[in-house]
Amino acid sequence: MMQRRMLLSAAIAAPIALAGCASQSLADYAGEKPMLDLAQYFNGRIDAHGIFQGRNGKIVKRFTVMMDCQWTGNQGVLDESFTYSDGSTQRRIWRLTKHADGRYSGTAGDVVGEAVGQTSGNAFRWNYTLKLPVDGKVYEVQFDDWMYLMDKHVMINRATMSKFGIRLGEVTLSFTKR
Repeated sequence: MMQRRMLLSAAIAAPIALAGCASQSLADYAGEKPMLDLAQYFNGRIDAHGIFQGRNGKIVKRFTVMMDCQWTGNQGVLDESFTYSDGSTQRRIWRLTKHADGRYSGTAGDVVGEAVGQTSGNAFRWNYTLKLPVDGKVYEVQFDDWMYLMDKHVMINRATMSKFGIRLGEVTLSFTKR
């Protein structure tokens, strides 16, 4: 009887545990419209509003971003100026390269190594390691960004921030192209 209960418990728990491991893939968005051309969207003036939520879901910081973006051929520069709810400011300048098959790579002063990403349909997935200053120390944290083009003016960005595979929080941004 005890063995039967254990088997039944395992049979019920396995699908639940596996469902928690399921995740989205870029292929899920291949047919979604409007099609995202990152170089076309991030060209010109973009404004963004965002929040950072800790692991518990509480909003830790709110921020705005003003972006000046320009592309020459397959090379792009995204000049981002951040203003946080606590009054602090930050600037990040991305230098991006557009490759074949919707692939992109990029660097920035506070990014470790090279960021890599790819578009599919209306989505873009972007992965990188960021040097994050916190209370006088700098931590290297990983970002898994997912951007979704809503229409020619609006894109939504959700990013998970982690360290050693442990989720630290999420960033949500709404971009508006002028």
